[in-house]
Amino acid sequence: MAKKGGKGVYIAALILFLGGLGYLIYSGISQDSVYFLNVSEALAMEESELGQARLFGKVAPQNIESKAGGLGVAFDLTDQKENTQTIRVDYSGAVPDTFKEGVEVIVEGNFVGGHKMFKATSLITKCPSKYEKENREG
Repeated sequence: MAKKGGKGVYIAALILFLGGLGYLIYSGISQDSVYFLNVSEALAMEESELGQARLFGKVAPQNIESKAGGLGVAFDLTDQKENTQTIRVDYSGAVPDTFKEGVEVIVEGNFVGGHKMFKATSLITKCPSKYEKENREG
């Protein structure tokens, strides 16, 4: 007996696979891009280009304001190379225990009113190198 439609099944499966793969690529590209920037790069961008972004820098020693109830903090984020470049960050949420002045952080969110304020939806601190050494040895 000859098999009926043997090649047809493989062709149909291939078409479905390629269609699914094409859809995933298209949806990944068409989503709004999230810029990953340091402070000076963000300040150099035009206001029309600013949207969802991920910023990294250091917490400035001055102007750290904890919010009532312990949820949230407002602080100045400085560029790692140019301390004069700062962006004010407003974050509402659980503040990591390792958050303090001079610590490197990554914040994700969007700009409000141009470059004046960055409304962060997430705040991640980079672990100090002393913790990394302890983990490697132990």
